[in-house]
Amino acid sequence: MAVTSSEGRPAARPRKARGEGQWALGHREPLNPNERTKKDDNPLNVRARIENIYAHRGFGSIDPQDLRGRFRWWGLYTQRKPGIDGGRTAILEPHELDDEYFMLRVRVDGGQLDLDQLRTIATISQEFGRDTADITDRQNIQLHWIRVEDMPEIWRRLEAVGLQTTEACGDCPRVVLGSPVAGISADEKLDATPAIDAIVERFVGAKEFSNLPRKFKSSISWLADMPYEVNDISFLGVDHPEYGPGFDLWVGGGLSTNPMLAQRLGVWVPIAEVPEVWAGVVGIFRDYGYRRLRHRARLKFLVADWGVERFREVLEKEYLGRTLLDGPAPELPEKPIDHIGVHRQADGRFYVGAAPVVGRTSGTQLAQLADLVEAHGSGRVRLTPYQKLLVLDLAQERVDSLVTALRGIGLEARPSSWRRGTMACTGIEFCKLAIVETKRRGEELVARLEERLGDMDADISIHINGCPNACARTQTADIGLKGQIVMGPDGQQVEGFQVHLGGGLGMAEGQQAGFGRKVRGLKTTADELPEYVERLARRYLDGRTEGEAFATWVMRADEEALR
Repeated sequence: MAVTSSEGRPAARPRKARGEGQWALGHREPLNPNERTKKDDNPLNVRARIENIYAHRGFGSIDPQDLRGRFRWWGLYTQRKPGIDGGRTAILEPHELDDEYFMLRVRVDGGQLDLDQLRTIATISQEFGRDTADITDRQNIQLHWIRVEDMPEIWRRLEAVGLQTTEACGDCPRVVLGSPVAGISADEKLDATPAIDAIVERFVGAKEFSNLPRKFKSSISWLADMPYEVNDISFLGVDHPEYGPGFDLWVGGGLSTNPMLAQRLGVWVPIAEVPEVWAGVVGIFRDYGYRRLRHRARLKFLVADWGVERFREVLEKEYLGRTLLDGPAPELPEKPIDHIGVHRQADGRFYVGAAPVVGRTSGTQLAQLADLVEAHGSGRVRLTPYQKLLVLDLAQERVDSLVTALRGIGLEARPSSWRRGTMACTGIEFCKLAIVETKRRGEELVARLEERLGDMDADISIHINGCPNACARTQTADIGLKGQIVMGPDGQQVEGFQVHLGGGLGMAEGQQAGFGRKVRGLKTTADELPEYVERLARRYLDGRTEGEAFATWVMRADEEALR
């Protein structure tokens, strides 16, 4: 018998809740374009087409779904075509922005490089990338001007020395961040390198996790020298009162246009179980992550909706089959760690941390670095998630010589606070999403501030981003600069930045993580940026109380003082 309403009409059936594309709940339709591309063919399969077809027939032969989709799983993005201004970024079609060259990311998991690897990257940059190279804030090396015709030879050279570009981009597990002093730090109780190596060996390039809803960012470190609060998953060293050293588990961090900080699950994980627990969290993301809407497909949205208690329950019951041990919160250092300068290792030798300017380097400089490192008796270099690099294993009597030699090739081990604290993303020079120039603006800004405020006795971090996607972690800087088109003094549209102030992460005892303060309408043109930052820094120096950090001053300053 049909159910009727009080007016005698057939009652409406209850509307079925719209699915979010969660595989575990049977929601596999409808698919957005990215999901269709992955369903049509596993992106890892595109390498065979690159090697057997596209490298022989050239750029024009590449299928568009491969070009703007699956290529990313092998570290390849098309570059931005030169001469297209930022105001047209969101207007043009993808094929109108594409150049016939690629950005190529080389995975450096844990930031660890030996000299053969460093020289191989340097040579590839010189021979195939017009001598370009950038150290990214994900411990990758990014090359530019790469042709698809050269990729088989580039892969051959990289893989011959134990490097890869596999899943350096794409909806998959990206590079695993690790402490640049893992295995040598006097403050480290557990070296996380074996866990990182196990994850990379078992899961990177495996089809088990090659189709995730979006990118997946990981960090594993005993020390709080990683931006652990902005990753999808982070393991941070902690001492359990009964079981000893292990790792505290954090999930659900990420920035971009909807920034969220990772949350503690409250569990203690021994190092032997880190790969299994990591895989469990990735499995939850693969199966329960939101695939219907691309802008809600990061793990942070699922964690925010579920809460950490439910997330832990699902992890334990459905993916691990056991209960995890409760654990204490980690103890943070007295001051943030960035490893710049000269430091003693646990074995009595020394390491030196040096800064390029905003991560910009070159194949020539990297080759020179390899020669200097070898000449000073070392064989190991590390990259940091702050666009810096370290040279390990130095005898004490060789330290000063190396510091001087590094300065001679443009790498500074005793940098100004401005050079030390400034990062920049790729920007409009190469990136199709960017609206403004970043690297050159960053170099000019550092030079101006060193000239005018070089002796300033305070640390202010500046992160410069070419678009809202926050690849340079703009929301967690003292001064975060988000590229956009603004009105110039003459009423014309010009490159500029929206300004975020007072952001930061919980990297030291007493620090409170947060995204800072937005002052309504606070913007600057790119040309006026150095003057603005100098003015702001001077106001801080004049108005701070003794020992007051920049972020603390920002929170109590009048709006006019921040303009």
